[in-house]
Amino acid sequence: MTATVGGERVALGGPRQRAVLAVLVAAGGRAVSEERILADVWADGEAPGSGTLKSYVSVLRRILEPGKAPGEARTIVREGNGYLLRAGSAEVDAEVFADLVGRGAELLAGGNAAEAVPVLRKALALWRGEPYAEFGDLGFAAPERARLEGLRLTAAEYLYEARLTQGGNGSLIGDLEKHTLEQPLSERGWELLATALYRAGRQGDALAALRRARAVLAEELGIDPGPALRRLEASILAQEEQIEALPVAAPKPRGRNLPHALSRFVGRGGESARIEALLAEHRLVTLTGPGGIGKTRLALETARARTDADGPWLVELAELEDPALLAVTLAGVLGVAGATTADRLGEVLGDRELLLVLDNCEHLVAEARAAVGTLLARAGGLRVLATSRETLNLPGEAVYEVRPLPADDGRALFVARAAASLPGWAPDADEERLVRALCRELDGLPLAIELAAAQCRMLSVRQIAEALDDRFAILRDGPGPDRHRTLQATVEWSYGLLSPAEQTVLHRLGVFASAFDLDAAIAVCGRQVMPELSGLVRKSLVTVEAGTAPRRYRLLETIREFTGGRHDPDVQAAHRVWVLAEAAAAAPQLRGHRSAAIVRRLHAQQPEHRVALTSALLVGDGDYALRLAGLLSWFWYAQGIVAEGLGWIKSAIQLSPSAGPDLRAPTLLAEARLSYLAGDFANARRAADDAIRAGHALEDPEVIAEAMLHRALFDALCGETDFLDLARAGLELAREQHEDWLVAEGLMITGMLLRFAGLITEARAHLAESVTVADGCGYVFIHCSSLWLLAKIDMDLGAPEKALTGSWDMLLRLDENGDVTSWVVAVHTLAAALTLSGRPTDGATLLGAADHHGSRVGFSPAEMDPLDAPRQAAIVREGLPADEFQTWYARGRSLTRAQLRALAESSHTAQTG
Repeated sequence: MTATVGGERVALGGPRQRAVLAVLVAAGGRAVSEERILADVWADGEAPGSGTLKSYVSVLRRILEPGKAPGEARTIVREGNGYLLRAGSAEVDAEVFADLVGRGAELLAGGNAAEAVPVLRKALALWRGEPYAEFGDLGFAAPERARLEGLRLTAAEYLYEARLTQGGNGSLIGDLEKHTLEQPLSERGWELLATALYRAGRQGDALAALRRARAVLAEELGIDPGPALRRLEASILAQEEQIEALPVAAPKPRGRNLPHALSRFVGRGGESARIEALLAEHRLVTLTGPGGIGKTRLALETARARTDADGPWLVELAELEDPALLAVTLAGVLGVAGATTADRLGEVLGDRELLLVLDNCEHLVAEARAAVGTLLARAGGLRVLATSRETLNLPGEAVYEVRPLPADDGRALFVARAAASLPGWAPDADEERLVRALCRELDGLPLAIELAAAQCRMLSVRQIAEALDDRFAILRDGPGPDRHRTLQATVEWSYGLLSPAEQTVLHRLGVFASAFDLDAAIAVCGRQVMPELSGLVRKSLVTVEAGTAPRRYRLLETIREFTGGRHDPDVQAAHRVWVLAEAAAAAPQLRGHRSAAIVRRLHAQQPEHRVALTSALLVGDGDYALRLAGLLSWFWYAQGIVAEGLGWIKSAIQLSPSAGPDLRAPTLLAEARLSYLAGDFANARRAADDAIRAGHALEDPEVIAEAMLHRALFDALCGETDFLDLARAGLELAREQHEDWLVAEGLMITGMLLRFAGLITEARAHLAESVTVADGCGYVFIHCSSLWLLAKIDMDLGAPEKALTGSWDMLLRLDENGDVTSWVVAVHTLAAALTLSGRPTDGATLLGAADHHGSRVGFSPAEMDPLDAPRQAAIVREGLPADEFQTWYARGRSLTRAQLRALAESSHTAQTG
C-alpha cells in the first residue's frame, strides 16, 4: 500500500499502522467501529486497547494532512464509535480502477469498442501486483482482494472483446491462449479464444479449444460447459458466417431446493422479518438456541419468503458425520459437484448472488467456520443463514437468538398440533388453563409442545400435564428426524457435543432451581468455571438473562431435568453451603441502608431456599434447616411468606428437637413473628417465651431483649395487663447493647404498647425517637412501622389529615424496599385516613387494593391487627352507599402495585408542594 500527498509519496509507518489505513480503505467509505478495526488488524494476536488505535489514527492524520491541527482533520474522521476514511473515488486507485472498468463496459455495450479500449487499458495499467498483498494473513483483506481480482478478470475480458470487435482476430489469439492457461475456469475466456480462432479461419482449432474447455471444466469442477459455449460450438459446427462475441450474460435463475412445509407455521410473528432485515445488513446470520427451540423451522420460513432468482439453497448437515465431506456436500447442493474444497467452490460461485441455508452446524462448528469464512471471502454475492446451537464466531456474523415461544404462541401451537392428531378436538375452559400451564412447564420449547400435543391421541390434557414429572418418558414418538423423535434424543444430541469438563459443570448447575450468577456457579462447582460456562452459553445449553448486572444464567427446565444434578447428594451439599452463606451475608443487611437491594436478591433466590431446605430435610439435616430458617425469618416476615415459613420451621424442629440454643433462638423468634402475622398470638407468645430462655442459655442479651419485647406485644394481644413492664425492661436492655436497629425496634414496640395502654403522649415520644433512630441506621421496616403507628394516633385524636402527612412517604419507602405485609397494612390504614379526611372514594379504592394484594400472599391485616384493622375497614365501608362502595372497592382490587405507587407519588408530591 502506498499513498501520495501533493504528488509526493509518503511513508505510512509500520505494518499495524498501515493495516489500520487498509481497513478503512477496504471499507469503501463506510464507518468501521474501533472493535472491528482492532479485531481485523490484530487478528493474529491479542489486540491492544483503543488508546493504541487512537495513536495510529492520529499519526495517519498527520501523514495524510500535514500542517493541519488535530481537530481540523478531514480525511480520517470520527463517526460513532469508529472511524471513516473520507476520500473521493478519484483519490483511491481501487475505486478509480472500478470506475474505469464500469465506463469501459458501458462504452462496449453501447457499440463504442474503439473508445472502450483505451479506457480499459488505463484501468488495467493501474495494477502493480496483488492487491493488499502485504496483509495476506489478515482476514479483512480477503473480500476486497477477491472483489478486485474478479473485476480485473472482467476488465481483461472486456478489453479482449473490444479488440475482437475491432477486428484484431489474429493478433489476439496468442493473448487469449495465454489468458485461458492462466484462467482455465473462465468460460468467457474460452468463448473469446474460440471466436477469434474461427474468425481467423481456424475452425478446427476453434473446436479443439472448446473441447479443451469442456475437458477442463469436467476435470476441475465436474460440470458441463454453459449455454454460451454450447451455442458457440453449435454455430461453429454449422459454419455460420458471422459469430458475435456477446457480452457475458447474467446468470439465469437456478431454482431452489427448499422443502415444502408439512404443517402450518404457528407463532413467532415478525421474527422472519427481523431475520430478513439482518440478512440485508450482514452476509452471515446465525440462528442460535437450544435443541427443539425451532431454529430450522424459522430459518426455512424466512428462506421460503424470499424471491431470489438463484436459491435459497438448503444444506442439511445434521447427518453429516465426516467433517472432511463438508465442502463436497456444499458443492453437491449448489450443483458444482467437482469442487472438493471451499476455495474452489468460492471461485466457481464468483459473483453469483444467492442465499445458502446451513442447518445444524453445531457438531461441525470449526469446519463450518472455516468453510463459510472462505466462501464469503471469495464469493461476493453469497449470503449465509446458519442454524446452530453455537455461533460460528466469524467477523461480521450477526447472531439471532431464537427464544422460547411466548405463552399465547405456545398455546396456539399445542392446540393446532393436537387438533391435527385428534380432528374435531377443541380445549374447554379447564383444558385451556392446563394447556397454558403445560406450555410454561415445557419452557415454551416448540418441539416439546408438539410432542406433548401428539399424545392427545392417547391421553387427556390433564394426564399429559400430570406426567411431566417424567417428561422424557412421555414426550416421544414424534414425526421428525431421529434426533427430534423424542425429547431425550434432542437433549442427548446437544449433550454429546460437550467436552467432559462442560458436561461436569452442566451436571452440577442442574441443582439450581432458578437463575444464578457466576459466583454461585463457582461455589456449586468448587472451582473457576468461566471457560466451561462460556462454552455452555455458546452451545445454547445455558441462557443468559439480558440486562442483569452481574449477569445471571439459567437452565431451561428440560435441560435441568436431564442433568440430574438436583438428585446428586454431593451437588446438593455444595448447593446448601452456598445458600446458607448467601443468607448469612444478607440477614444483617435487611436492617440497614442496603435492605432494598438485599430483598430483591433474596426474592430472586427464593427457589434456591426451597431446594436447599427440601434437600436438608430429606437427608435429615434439621440443624441446617433451623439455621437457614432463622436467617431468612425477617425476609419471610416482610414478604408475607407465613404458612410456608412456619411449615419449614415446624419440620426443622421435628428433625432436631434437641438442637442447641444457638440454633433454636433465631428460629423461635422467627416462629413468633410469623405466628403473629397469622393471628396465632398464643403460639407467638409461647415461641417468644422459649426464645427468652434460649437467649439466657446463650447469655446473649440481644436475643433476650428482642424476645422480651415481642413477648410483651403478644401478652397484650392475648389480653394480659402487665405487658408494659416487660416492654420497658426489654427496651432498657436493648439500649444497653448500643445496636441502633435493636433500639429502634424496641422503641417501636414499646410505643405501640403505650398506645394500647392509652398513654398517648409517651407513645408519641417513643415512636418519634424510633423514626429518628431507624432512619439513621437505614432500618426501613421499623421507620415505616413507627410512622404507621403515629398515623393511627393522629386518627385516634381526630386528626386524619395529619395522619396523611407522612403516610404517602411511608408507602413509597415500603414499596421501594419490596415489602409486602407492612405495605398492605399501610395501604389498609391509609384507606381509613382518606375516608375520615373526606375522600371516601379513594378510601374504598385503597381498601380494595389492600385486600387484593394481601390475599395474594394469604395475609390479612385483620388477623395481625385485630384491635384496629376491623374498625378501619368498617369506617371505609360506611363512608359510601353500599353500591357505590362496591364500585370503588372493585376498582381498587384491579390496581397493580405500580399503579398504586403512581397514585402515592402523585399524592406525596401534591402534599409536599
